Amino acid sequence: MTRIQIAQETKKDNNNEKKLNSTEHTLFKKKIQSSEKASKKGLYKKIPGYTQYRFFVNDFMECERGLHEIYNELWNAGENDTLELRINSNGGMVNEGAQFYSIIKNKFNGRTTTILDNKGYSMGALTFLFGNERVVTERADLMLHDYSGGVVGKGGEIQARNEHTQVFIRDFFKKILLETGYLSKKEFDNMLIGQDFWMSIDELCERGMATHVLVNGKNIKAHDYLANKRYIGENKETKKQRDKNIKKLAKRIKKEIAKRLKKNGLQAWYVSYKFEYNSIN
Repeated sequence: MTRIQIAQETKKDNNNEKKLNSTEHTLFKKKIQSSEKASKKGLYKKIPGYTQYRFFVNDFMECERGLHEIYNELWNAGENDTLELRINSNGGMVNEGAQFYSIIKNKFNGRTTTILDNKGYSMGALTFLFGNERVVTERADLMLHDYSGGVVGKGGEIQARNEHTQVFIRDFFKKILLETGYLSKKEFDNMLIGQDFWMSIDELCERGMATHVLVNGKNIKAHDYLANKRYIGENKETKKQRDKNIKKLAKRIKKEIAKRLKKNGLQAWYVSYKFEYNSIN
């Protein structure tokens, strides 16, 4: 018997919530019933029921068998289901993390939120960037760097595999970090020759990596968060004037962030009825 055992689904509790465990991660699922929403014209729009999946991400150090039950659960998701990844990860195996990228692109594309609860290093950092909406808490910490690994075998095999791995994995890094505009070409090249990139909350917001910051239970848009931190008003300024000036600064910051970013599927915003962050909690 291996050290990895997948727990069986627990019985439904009063909140209609289930969970699946692995050694490193936990997946919760919750059924949301269909409802109706009133429009401004007095009409009602029916919102279909769906399942909310919340996945707590630790280190990507499972053996492949260890996550099969969780992968299967996510691959069986419906077209309206949503996925939330809550990250507190040192990183781990790239191939394991890349499997979640495949699931997101094929089953939860446009319906994924990632939350950096604490640390997101290496593969944990890349996983945070998979989200359509990317939320950081005030304790968030992120680090990007090149992969590390090793190969054994005959000389020719080592060389061939190493050359293939460099192209294969770095193409994945390029798609997540360079094609989105999160890193510049110079920064990406420096990462590939050994530079680590440690980023604060402010920098994550400025680069467009974080779309929101969770402060005292309130989900604040990144440009609004930066505007409130950067703004220095006058002593005689009224609250109304201050709010107006902060709003103007926030719009300017939003444009600055947009210039950094390139059009990419990862940049899609929520569809309103599917992605209401407060409804996840």
